[in-house]
Amino acid sequence: MLTDQQLNVFRKQLQTKKEELEKRFAENGHFGLESGHPHDSAGELSSYDNHPGDEATELFEREKDIALNEHAEEELRDIKRALMAIENKTYGKCEVCGEDIPSERLEAIPSATTCKAHSPNQSVSSDRPIEEQVLAPPFGRFTFDNRDVEAFDAEDTYQETARYGSSESPSDFEYPMEDYNDAYTESDDRIGYVEDFENFAGTDMEGKNVTIFPNKQHEKYEDELDAEGIMTSFGDLPSSEKEPYTDH
Repeated sequence: MLTDQQLNVFRKQLQTKKEELEKRFAENGHFGLESGHPHDSAGELSSYDNHPGDEATELFEREKDIALNEHAEEELRDIKRALMAIENKTYGKCEVCGEDIPSERLEAIPSATTCKAHSPNQSVSSDRPIEEQVLAPPFGRFTFDNRDVEAFDAEDTYQETARYGSSESPSDFEYPMEDYNDAYTESDDRIGYVEDFENFAGTDMEGKNVTIFPNKQHEKYEDELDAEGIMTSFGDLPSSEKEPYTDH
Protein backbone atom coordinates (compact mmCIF):
# COMPACT_ATOMS: atom_id res chain seq x y z
CA MET A 1 0.00 0.00 0.00
CA LEU A 2 1.41 3.36 -1.06
CA THR A 3 1.47 6.24 1.41
CA ASP A 4 -0.04 9.64 0.63
CA GLN A 5 3.46 11.06 0.31
CA GLN A 6 4.41 8.45 -2.27
CA LEU A 7 1.20 9.07 -4.21
CA ASN A 8 1.90 12.79 -4.29
CA VAL A 9 5.41 12.17 -5.62
CA PHE A 10 4.20 9.86 -8.38
CA ARG A 11 1.31 12.21 -9.24
CA LYS A 12 3.72 15.12 -9.62
CA GLN A 13 6.10 13.09 -11.82
CA LEU A 14 3.26 11.92 -14.04
CA GLN A 15 1.73 15.38 -14.33
CA THR A 16 5.11 16.92 -15.24
CA LYS A 17 5.76 14.31 -17.91
CA LYS A 18 2.23 14.73 -19.29
CA GLU A 19 2.73 18.48 -19.67
CA GLU A 20 6.10 17.96 -21.37
CA LEU A 21 4.61 15.59 -23.94
CA GLU A 22 1.62 17.82 -24.66
CA LYS A 23 3.92 20.82 -25.09
CA ARG A 24 6.14 18.84 -27.46
CA PHE A 25 3.15 17.80 -29.58
CA ALA A 26 1.98 21.41 -29.76
CA GLU A 27 5.38 22.77 -30.75
CA ASN A 28 6.35 20.23 -33.39
CA GLY A 29 2.92 19.34 -34.72
CA HIS A 30 3.18 15.72 -33.65
CA PHE A 31 6.71 15.44 -35.09
CA GLY A 32 5.65 17.22 -38.27
CA LEU A 33 2.98 14.66 -39.11
CA GLU A 34 0.28 17.33 -39.16
CA SER A 35 1.86 18.64 -42.37
CA GLY A 36 -0.12 17.72 -45.46
CA HIS A 37 2.84 16.12 -47.27
CA PRO A 38 6.35 15.01 -46.27
CA HIS A 39 7.72 17.80 -48.47
CA ASP A 40 6.07 20.37 -46.23
CA SER A 41 8.26 19.44 -43.30
CA ALA A 42 11.39 19.67 -45.46
CA GLY A 43 10.41 22.89 -47.23
CA GLU A 44 10.25 21.23 -50.67
CA LEU A 45 7.57 21.85 -53.25
CA SER A 46 7.82 18.60 -55.21
CA SER A 47 9.96 15.54 -55.95
CA TYR A 48 10.66 16.63 -59.52
CA ASP A 49 14.08 18.20 -58.96
CA ASN A 50 15.18 16.04 -56.02
CA HIS A 51 17.81 13.32 -56.15
CA PRO A 52 16.47 9.82 -55.35
CA GLY A 53 18.95 9.65 -52.46
CA ASP A 54 17.52 12.85 -50.98
CA GLU A 55 14.02 11.48 -51.41
CA ALA A 56 15.05 8.30 -49.58
CA THR A 57 16.50 10.36 -46.73
CA GLU A 58 13.25 12.30 -46.37
CA LEU A 59 11.28 9.05 -46.44
CA PHE A 60 13.47 7.59 -43.70
CA GLU A 61 13.05 10.70 -41.57
CA ARG A 62 9.29 10.56 -42.11
CA GLU A 63 9.16 6.92 -41.02
CA LYS A 64 11.24 7.78 -37.96
CA ASP A 65 8.87 10.63 -37.06
CA ILE A 66 5.91 8.24 -37.31
CA ALA A 67 7.60 5.77 -34.94
CA LEU A 68 8.57 8.50 -32.46
CA ASN A 69 5.06 9.95 -32.55
CA GLU A 70 3.45 6.55 -31.92
CA HIS A 71 5.83 5.92 -29.02
CA ALA A 72 5.13 9.35 -27.47
CA GLU A 73 1.36 8.99 -27.89
CA GLU A 74 1.44 5.58 -26.23
CA GLU A 75 3.48 7.02 -23.37
CA LEU A 76 0.94 9.83 -22.95
CA ARG A 77 -1.95 7.35 -22.87
CA ASP A 78 -0.19 5.34 -20.16
CA ILE A 79 0.38 8.49 -18.10
CA LYS A 80 -3.28 9.52 -18.35
CA ARG A 81 -4.29 6.01 -17.39
CA ALA A 82 -2.03 6.13 -14.32
CA LEU A 83 -3.35 9.57 -13.31
CA MET A 84 -6.90 8.26 -13.62
CA ALA A 85 -5.95 5.32 -11.39
CA ILE A 86 -4.67 7.76 -8.77
CA GLU A 87 -7.97 9.63 -8.85
CA ASN A 88 -9.86 6.34 -8.54
CA LYS A 89 -7.59 5.27 -5.65
CA THR A 90 -6.51 2.13 -7.53
CA TYR A 91 -2.98 3.29 -8.33
CA GLY A 92 -0.36 0.83 -7.12
CA LYS A 93 -2.62 -2.18 -7.69
CA CYS A 94 -2.21 -4.46 -10.71
CA GLU A 95 -5.18 -4.10 -13.08
CA VAL A 96 -5.04 -7.83 -13.85
CA CYS A 97 -4.41 -9.67 -10.61
CA GLY A 98 -5.10 -6.92 -8.06
CA GLU A 99 -1.79 -7.47 -6.27
CA ASP A 100 0.34 -4.55 -5.06
CA ILE A 101 2.84 -3.26 -7.63
CA PRO A 102 6.30 -3.06 -6.01
CA SER A 103 7.34 0.51 -5.30
CA GLU A 104 10.64 -0.15 -7.08
CA ARG A 105 8.71 -0.80 -10.31
CA LEU A 106 6.70 2.39 -9.90
CA GLU A 107 9.85 4.39 -9.25
CA ALA A 108 11.29 3.08 -12.52
CA ILE A 109 8.01 3.33 -14.47
CA PRO A 110 5.55 5.66 -12.72
CA SER A 111 2.96 5.05 -15.44
CA ALA A 112 2.84 1.29 -14.76
CA THR A 113 -0.63 0.02 -13.90
CA THR A 114 0.22 -3.70 -13.89
CA CYS A 115 2.77 -5.84 -12.13
CA LYS A 116 5.73 -7.15 -14.06
CA ALA A 117 4.15 -10.58 -14.59
CA HIS A 118 1.09 -9.04 -16.28
CA SER A 119 2.76 -6.19 -18.15
CA PRO A 120 1.81 -5.99 -21.84
CA ASN A 121 4.15 -6.82 -24.71
CA GLN A 122 5.87 -9.67 -22.90
CA SER A 123 6.98 -11.38 -26.11
CA VAL A 124 9.72 -10.11 -28.40
CA SER A 125 8.45 -9.76 -31.94
CA SER A 126 10.13 -11.91 -34.58
CA ASP A 127 8.39 -10.12 -37.46
CA ARG A 128 10.63 -9.17 -40.34
CA PRO A 129 10.27 -6.00 -42.46
CA ILE A 130 7.45 -6.43 -44.94
CA GLU A 131 9.80 -5.43 -47.77
CA GLU A 132 11.58 -8.78 -47.41
CA GLN A 133 8.49 -10.49 -48.78
CA VAL A 134 9.08 -8.97 -52.20
CA LEU A 135 12.78 -8.14 -52.20
CA ALA A 136 15.18 -11.08 -52.43
CA PRO A 137 18.75 -10.79 -51.10
CA PRO A 138 21.18 -9.16 -53.54
CA PHE A 139 23.06 -12.42 -54.10
CA GLY A 140 22.06 -16.06 -54.34
CA ARG A 141 19.28 -15.73 -56.89
CA PHE A 142 21.26 -15.86 -60.12
CA THR A 143 22.69 -18.89 -61.87
CA PHE A 144 26.39 -18.18 -61.54
CA ASP A 145 26.63 -16.35 -58.20
CA ASN A 146 28.07 -19.35 -56.36
CA ARG A 147 30.56 -20.30 -59.06
CA ASP A 148 33.72 -18.73 -60.40
CA VAL A 149 32.69 -18.30 -64.03
CA GLU A 150 33.19 -15.60 -66.62
CA ALA A 151 29.55 -14.52 -66.76
CA PHE A 152 27.77 -11.34 -65.74
CA ASP A 153 26.05 -12.19 -62.46
CA ALA A 154 24.63 -10.29 -59.47
CA GLU A 155 28.09 -9.63 -58.02
CA ASP A 156 29.17 -8.08 -61.29
CA THR A 157 26.06 -5.93 -61.23
CA TYR A 158 27.03 -4.59 -57.80
CA GLN A 159 30.60 -3.92 -58.91
CA GLU A 160 29.40 -2.12 -62.01
CA THR A 161 27.20 0.10 -59.82
CA ALA A 162 29.87 0.65 -57.15
CA ARG A 163 32.24 2.05 -59.77
CA TYR A 164 30.17 5.22 -59.72
CA GLY A 165 30.64 5.77 -56.00
CA SER A 166 29.86 4.27 -52.61
CA SER A 167 30.45 4.97 -48.95
CA GLU A 168 33.77 3.08 -49.08
CA SER A 169 37.03 4.98 -48.74
CA PRO A 170 40.68 3.88 -49.15
CA SER A 171 40.94 3.42 -45.37
CA ASP A 172 38.29 0.69 -45.53
CA PHE A 173 40.49 -1.68 -47.53
CA GLU A 174 43.32 -3.97 -46.47
CA TYR A 175 45.51 -2.94 -49.38
CA PRO A 176 45.72 0.69 -50.59
CA MET A 177 44.68 1.47 -54.13
CA GLU A 178 46.34 3.82 -56.59
CA ASP A 179 43.18 5.71 -57.46
CA TYR A 180 40.25 6.79 -55.27
CA ASN A 181 37.94 5.66 -58.12
CA ASP A 182 39.04 2.09 -57.38
CA ALA A 183 37.63 2.22 -53.85
CA TYR A 184 35.20 -0.66 -54.26
CA THR A 185 35.41 -4.41 -53.79
CA GLU A 186 37.43 -6.28 -56.46
CA SER A 187 37.91 -3.15 -58.53
CA ASP A 188 40.68 -4.93 -60.44
CA ASP A 189 38.25 -7.44 -61.96
CA ARG A 190 38.27 -7.46 -65.74
CA ILE A 191 35.10 -6.13 -67.36
CA GLY A 192 34.22 -7.31 -70.85
CA TYR A 193 37.25 -9.56 -71.32
CA VAL A 194 39.04 -12.51 -69.74
CA GLU A 195 42.73 -12.18 -70.60
CA ASP A 196 44.65 -8.90 -70.82
CA PHE A 197 45.74 -9.55 -74.40
CA GLU A 198 42.13 -9.47 -75.57
CA ASN A 199 42.43 -5.66 -75.45
CA PHE A 200 45.00 -5.55 -78.25
CA ALA A 201 45.10 -8.97 -79.98
CA GLY A 202 42.69 -10.03 -82.73
CA THR A 203 42.16 -12.66 -85.39
CA ASP A 204 40.03 -13.11 -88.45
CA MET A 205 36.69 -14.94 -88.44
CA GLU A 206 38.45 -18.29 -88.66
CA GLY A 207 40.75 -17.60 -85.71
CA LYS A 208 43.81 -17.10 -87.92
CA ASN A 209 46.02 -14.18 -88.93
CA VAL A 210 46.78 -12.97 -85.42
CA THR A 211 47.10 -9.20 -85.38
CA ILE A 212 48.40 -6.96 -82.59
CA PHE A 213 46.88 -3.50 -82.21
CA PRO A 214 49.37 -1.37 -80.24
CA ASN A 215 47.77 0.63 -77.43
CA LYS A 216 48.37 1.51 -73.78
CA GLN A 217 47.13 -1.90 -72.60
CA HIS A 218 49.60 -3.57 -74.97
CA GLU A 219 52.50 -1.49 -73.69
CA LYS A 220 51.56 -2.23 -70.08
CA TYR A 221 51.26 -5.95 -70.87
CA GLU A 222 54.68 -6.04 -72.53
CA ASP A 223 56.29 -4.14 -69.64
CA GLU A 224 54.86 -6.61 -67.12
CA LEU A 225 56.17 -9.58 -69.13
CA ASP A 226 59.62 -8.01 -69.48
CA ALA A 227 59.75 -7.29 -65.75
CA GLU A 228 59.01 -10.95 -64.99
CA GLY A 229 61.25 -12.26 -67.80
CA ILE A 230 58.50 -14.47 -69.25
CA MET A 231 56.85 -14.78 -72.64
CA THR A 232 53.22 -14.98 -71.49
CA SER A 233 51.20 -14.10 -68.42
CA PHE A 234 50.72 -17.80 -67.63
CA GLY A 235 54.47 -18.61 -67.75
CA ASP A 236 57.24 -19.22 -70.21
CA LEU A 237 56.57 -21.02 -73.49
CA PRO A 238 57.92 -24.52 -74.14
CA SER A 239 61.18 -24.54 -76.07
CA SER A 240 59.43 -26.02 -79.09
CA GLU A 241 57.22 -22.94 -79.39
CA LYS A 242 59.74 -20.21 -78.68
CA GLU A 243 61.11 -19.85 -82.17
CA PRO A 244 57.77 -19.49 -83.97
CA TYR A 245 56.58 -17.12 -81.29
CA THR A 246 59.65 -14.86 -81.42
CA ASP A 247 59.81 -14.98 -85.19
CA HIS A 248 56.23 -13.85 -85.49
